[in-house]
Amino acid sequence: MLPKDPFMLLSYVNTQLRDNYPSLDELCSSLDEDKEEILNKLNKAGYAYDEDGNRFIPK
Repeated sequence: MLPKDPFMLLSYVNTQLRDNYPSLDELCSSLDEDKEEILNKLNKAGYAYDEDGNRFIPK
């Protein structure tokens, strides 16, 4: 289960992407999480997914 707080979510997801997953799609598939939900939550917090860097960065 992913953290509910957007900044804890950001930290968790970026760490997982850096250490364990080559893409957000693979992370979501492996953890059975909704990619759009993650994107929306972090977008509302001011972050966007950078595919080239495989991480969320400030917009």
